[in-house]
Amino acid sequence: MNLIGDGVHNFIDGLIIAASFSVDISFGVITTIAVIAHEIPQEIGDFGVLVYGGFGRLKALAFNFLSAVTAIIGAVIGYLISGSVEGFVPFLLPFAAGGFIYIAASDLVPELHKESDNEEPHSKLWGISLETSADYSSCPCPLAV
Repeated sequence: MNLIGDGVHNFIDGLIIAASFSVDISFGVITTIAVIAHEIPQEIGDFGVLVYGGFGRLKALAFNFLSAVTAIIGAVIGYLISGSVEGFVPFLLPFAAGGFIYIAASDLVPELHKESDNEEPHSKLWGISLETSADYSSCPCPLAV
């Protein structure tokens, strides 16, 4: 079940990357970096889950790689669809942005409240907000019309 969910997730990431590149090259690069930044820890975790579930290390790595290949399939399909289906890109990009906002809100914000140092968690939250808005404000997105 983990591999199926990861494969679907990676496929959607591929669609998002292709849609981002169809808007603008720099926006595609920013989106790709964001996807890679969240995929690396996730894939390491998936590898650990597979090994803990009884897979050998090599078998877990091979199956994890196969689920990652679905991102390339998603990117190819996304590239083909973005040029032929009206409204595909304007639908998919807010979907992607919402996913990253969800990750920030559900995973990062609770961790900020666990900090034991003297720094205020609100200042870190502002930093995350500014970074996110800077990433998406540079997009020549057709939705901003």
